[in-house]
Amino acid sequence: MTPDMGTFRVTIEIENPARPGQRRTLTSVLVDTGAELSWVPAEVLESMGVERNNTRRFRQADGTILERWTGTVILHFAGKRVGDEMVFAMPGDLVLLGSRSIEGLNLRVEPVTKQLVDAGPAPAAAA
Repeated sequence: MTPDMGTFRVTIEIENPARPGQRRTLTSVLVDTGAELSWVPAEVLESMGVERNNTRRFRQADGTILERWTGTVILHFAGKRVGDEMVFAMPGDLVLLGSRSIEGLNLRVEPVTKQLVDAGPAPAAAA
């Protein structure tokens, strides 16, 4: 099995909702459906003026617990956008596109082509 089997990376743009129109492009962002939130370098979020809102705890695969700040951004990908909570990643943390962002954009992972594709109509309750 190769080390990158099943993984792929994408390019995203993020925007501070308090500063509409000022976007930052992030390349080589790892798509990680095992992570709930997306992780962006703290220095990028700070340079954009993104406000730190909450601290959250995260359990890593080896069982260790991390505590990180989160803040709200607008995520742009493939002509779609969604407001989402992002983690202020510290040096050594991975830059990730997590499952909540993927679902918020109404996308799904196509494992054969290693792409994010439209998830189709979202479920809704009948009236």
